[in-house]
Amino acid sequence: MDDSRNSHGMIQWHGTTIIGVKRGDTTVIAGDGQVSMGNTVMKPNARKVRRIGEGQKVIAGFAGATADAFTLFERLERKLEQHSGQLLRAAVELAKDWRTDKYLRNLEALMIVADKEVMLVLTGNGDVLEPEASSDTMIAAIGSGGNYALAAARALADYEDDPEKIARRAMAVAADVCVFTNDRVTLETI
Repeated sequence: MDDSRNSHGMIQWHGTTIIGVKRGDTTVIAGDGQVSMGNTVMKPNARKVRRIGEGQKVIAGFAGATADAFTLFERLERKLEQHSGQLLRAAVELAKDWRTDKYLRNLEALMIVADKEVMLVLTGNGDVLEPEASSDTMIAAIGSGGNYALAAARALADYEDDPEKIARRAMAVAADVCVFTNDRVTLETI
């Protein structure tokens, strides 16, 4: 994956698309399966979205370095255990550690995490962002194809009620446009 940086020193992620769509009581996180190294597809069917935590009540998707993301998944699971499954509190504690811990500070990934109540975007800068909701729909996207998926999902949200259909169609649009995104989608619903 290319880790070129923008003018603010932030890493520009190239190599995946993750989208989260929350509508009513249903939240979906979907991600493509492509792992790229430079201009080469290394693996077409990686699983970048998974269930975590006790009872598998949290879904999470990542963009960025795979080993770093797995480390963050494990840390988030520990935080969920420490905070009785409260995702928001666990995410804030993880973000604090991520930003201040000498080892974690070097991890290069972004995450979308969700449970029944909340959907959040977590970054290594210590950000815990709740996406803006439009009517009863909340949409977040990360990765190189994230902006394409986000735009498609926002347009679809006016005409489609099913968050899974919105996420799948938005992922298809991203796969058609972003060379670092493919159409092998993993999707988890909560």
